[in-house]
Amino acid sequence: MLESTAVESIGGIMEHTSAGIVDRHRRLLLEAAALGVAAVPLGVVGTANAQPMVDAKAGVGVKDMAHRSFAPLKHVRAGTLEIAFAQDGPEAGPPVILLHGWPYDIYSYVDVAPLLASAGYRVIVPYLRGFGSTRFLSADALRNGQPAALADDVIQLMDALGIPKAVIAGYDWGGRSADIVAALWPERVKALVVASGYLIGSQQAAQTPLAPDAELQWWYQYYFATERGRAGYTRFRHDFAKLIWKLASPKWAFDDATFDRSAAALENPDHVDIVIHNYRWRLGLAEGEAKYDEPEAKLARFPSITVPTITLEGDANGAPHPLPESYAKRFTGKYEHRLLSGGIGHNPPQEHPQAFAQAVIDADHL
Repeated sequence: MLESTAVESIGGIMEHTSAGIVDRHRRLLLEAAALGVAAVPLGVVGTANAQPMVDAKAGVGVKDMAHRSFAPLKHVRAGTLEIAFAQDGPEAGPPVILLHGWPYDIYSYVDVAPLLASAGYRVIVPYLRGFGSTRFLSADALRNGQPAALADDVIQLMDALGIPKAVIAGYDWGGRSADIVAALWPERVKALVVASGYLIGSQQAAQTPLAPDAELQWWYQYYFATERGRAGYTRFRHDFAKLIWKLASPKWAFDDATFDRSAAALENPDHVDIVIHNYRWRLGLAEGEAKYDEPEAKLARFPSITVPTITLEGDANGAPHPLPESYAKRFTGKYEHRLLSGGIGHNPPQEHPQAFAQAVIDADHL
């Protein structure tokens, strides 16, 4: 799910809950502001075209599109991984890389990909490390889930595929990676689309406690900090993932077939190690790799994102999240924010593929 801990509140994002209570969101925002998050006046979210309303009830419904599939996956050696990825569209088309979150998978984009392919894009949807058929090349490699490592995987994938620059889009873990790539390697990003805005944080920021009701929303990060949590997630990961889906998208009526198709990706042999390391690292409970010390230090300063960007938010996102104006000034290039209405939760590409695909196209032309 979205990156938990105080890191998110300070970086401009907060974790999921079963009730999207406005008062609680505002309280968390005030706490984040007290810890140094920049705020901007209400209504100021980038360009004059900011915050257009997209009606989720228009066009083809989720159930009408829910059982499509991808062509056979491709594989490429990229850095420390052999990355499995779906591809759609013309090989010579302008590249778009779509990054999924936790505990989701590439099927978040199964209906976005053909829409972009029909517009002429080369669409690449990789399994993140620890998901699906992406594998480490070495049995001895640290199963590292720290944010800089996940973002570096994107750069390694682009290098392996000979892609100098791409539109990059994501949500949840994938949104954080997309933000990091845009912040650290802006020359590689033509445009950015990310759900829930600015997701960059730091270990240092995560050490600042929030009020108890705010901490409650991140119950699972504390669960994962224990060996009981590791054992529980190993044993019940499908039940755990389904619970997260329901909490994060309370109005998304996904069926068992849709969930089971994605839950299969959680059977990756490195999945539990990556997830546990990810959450423990962010709390300062696990070591990372020295090669990522420099990029993590840069991220800890909350760098601005200069590339053309569209941020999205669902009106029924079950994850506590900041108001868009709390992070708008982090995006210093051309920028728009869009609210997706009609019951859209935490997984916008799967819950409203048309709006997500349109955002990618529009960001490319900002």
